Amino acid sequence: MSGAARRLALTIVLAFLAALAGVWVGCRLMAPRMHHGTEVHALLHDEVSLDQRQEAALDVLEARFAVQRQALEAQLRADNAQLAAAIEREHDNGPAVAAAVDRSHHTMGALQKATLAHVFAMRRLLRPDQTAAFDRIVVRALTPAS
Repeated sequence: MSGAARRLALTIVLAFLAALAGVWVGCRLMAPRMHHGTEVHALLHDEVSLDQRQEAALDVLEARFAVQRQALEAQLRADNAQLAAAIEREHDNGPAVAAAVDRSHHTMGALQKATLAHVFAMRRLLRPDQTAAFDRIVVRALTPAS
């Protein structure tokens, strides 16, 4: 392999690795902080006095959401693998890369919507005297610490 070909191959590999690093950083920074719902669930159990009926109902909700969350996270991993393959093929922000980014954004949005639906389902199980504390927990979970 000539020196020019080696430099080109190295440039392609470095560009690919930089793109993957960008996707990883983007997922970490752009994904909602409360993407599992478990943080709110744990805080709810710690900070709100729940009766046995509420505890049982929350456990059912959490189990259902865990299945849905796992499916969406698996889809996001598949979307990221498709993005990596598109980057490897196109070595640019071409149509396959753009389509893969759109698919991953769609999945991220679906995960965020499912998480919010889960949070609101948990809230509906609470008595009126418990909702203010729950709302504070949700706001705290979604607000970055300063």
